[in-house]
Amino acid sequence: MLIDWFTVGAQTLNFLILVWLMKRFLYQPILHAIDAREKRIATELADADAKKAEAQKERDEFQRKNEEFDKERATLLSKATEEAKAERQRLLDESRKTADAASSQRQETLKNDALNLHQALSRRTQQEVFAVARKTLADLATASLEERFGDVFVRRLRTMDGPAKAGLAEALKTASDPALVRSAFDLPAEQRTTIQNALNETFSADIRVRFETKPDLVCGIEFTTNGQKLAWSIADYLASMEKGVSELLQEKDKPEAKAEPMPNGS
Repeated sequence: MLIDWFTVGAQTLNFLILVWLMKRFLYQPILHAIDAREKRIATELADADAKKAEAQKERDEFQRKNEEFDKERATLLSKATEEAKAERQRLLDESRKTADAASSQRQETLKNDALNLHQALSRRTQQEVFAVARKTLADLATASLEERFGDVFVRRLRTMDGPAKAGLAEALKTASDPALVRSAFDLPAEQRTTIQNALNETFSADIRVRFETKPDLVCGIEFTTNGQKLAWSIADYLASMEKGVSELLQEKDKPEAKAEPMPNGS
């Protein structure tokens, strides 16, 4: 069989033209489309990866914030619990202190009330006893007894010590009014003369004297001049005794000091 080289050449040329045409008008657009699609897919994948990374980042950030919030909440809760416990304990301590203070104050008040009542009863008893004694002595007092007290007063006047005598002498010198002698009963003229002479002799001067009665004096005589006084009466003894009894009762009413514990011997 003979080969028709013209036909072969024409077919080859036609094939080459067909290949060029297919490449030019078919494969090239397809290749461009494939490249474009691949680029678009790569871009979309890159965007998806970026979005995934962003989402992962946001998720991690959210997780971190949640963990921080949980820690902060636990810290605040623990702090609030501790503060509540401390406040509760403070209120309990304050209430206990207030109750103890009220109890102590109540006990102290009761103790003071009892002490005041005891002292009031003691003072009232003391006053009643001495009031009865004064009334009894006043009822028993007589004019003759007053005369005897006048003699005692004269002896006391003449045996007066130096400072008391000097004070009365100075008061008599500076006095503008007569000296005053008081007694519960009217002294007889003879008794008045005796007292006047005793005053003149004691102070070496003519002493102006005015005599008066003072019923509230219980068996005694009182001599006063310019703020100075010399007196002797049973009332003085009663007052001294009353003062002594008062001091004794006050000492008795004082709370006893607690004895200090003795150190243990080694």
